[in-house]
Amino acid sequence: MHVGLLYSRIRRDEKLLLNELRDRGHEVTKIDVRKEQFDLTEPPESFDGLDVVVDRCLATSRSIYITRFLQSYGIPVVNSHETADICADKAKNSLALADAGVPTPNTKVAFTVDSAMDIVEEFGYPCVLKPVVGSWGRLMAKIDSESAAEAILEHKSTLGNYEHKVFYIQEFVEKPGRDIRVLATDGEPVAAMVRSSDHWLTNAAKGASVEEFELDDRAKELVKQASDAVGGGLLGVDLMETGDDYTVHEVNHTVEFKALNDAVEADVPATVVDWLEAKVDGEQSLAEVSA
Repeated sequence: MHVGLLYSRIRRDEKLLLNELRDRGHEVTKIDVRKEQFDLTEPPESFDGLDVVVDRCLATSRSIYITRFLQSYGIPVVNSHETADICADKAKNSLALADAGVPTPNTKVAFTVDSAMDIVEEFGYPCVLKPVVGSWGRLMAKIDSESAAEAILEHKSTLGNYEHKVFYIQEFVEKPGRDIRVLATDGEPVAAMVRSSDHWLTNAAKGASVEEFELDDRAKELVKQASDAVGGGLLGVDLMETGDDYTVHEVNHTVEFKALNDAVEADVPATVVDWLEAKVDGEQSLAEVSA
């Protein structure tokens, strides 16, 4: 197959995918999104002859718009625009999970400092304030007091981007010093790891330690439900343990997996490419039947 890889920087994650694709003899075209221009009706020449495009854009804005253009051109893209649009926005993400009946932390959204303060007082301390768009744990705040809440909310309200005027507030979940990251392809787990830290943020990007995690049937069920809720694809599903159950707090659409690949016995990029091959074969077979 001929695969296009959208990127703005080639990280270790992308190198793992590229090496696996080339080792299997697949043709790969790397497409630097910073150099492309997108017409309303005709795709750039870089996209000629591609069987599938894999979106690895770092910037959320690029990911959302380029996947929409590719959808308009009729070029298959992983992940779809619909999935990217939901996963890129924490409020849309939470709504999709709740609509699908997936357990997720109690969350409320407000648009003024006064209304946001009311939510904070309702949730009690601590609670968590997150940007609706963001990754790697950046700009997240654990609010421990009224004075801290007033300062952080006032600070956000003065920032220029309209997204900072959306106050996304979540209950603080007492997790056991760790959370669970699951890489899944259309809801089927590829591998899972726990990310542990003394800090309340347990992102690997924040220095959390990682180790392989064996999913039980309940966790697998929630991963499938969460994946379906956002439209499926190559996703990172984040769970937290809550006593004898789990809560799904986020689904990621341009998921990083280098730390996961180091932590588990499974060959993560090989399994991802297996899925891509099956996906392209299925779409080509469907096209032949339709013809």
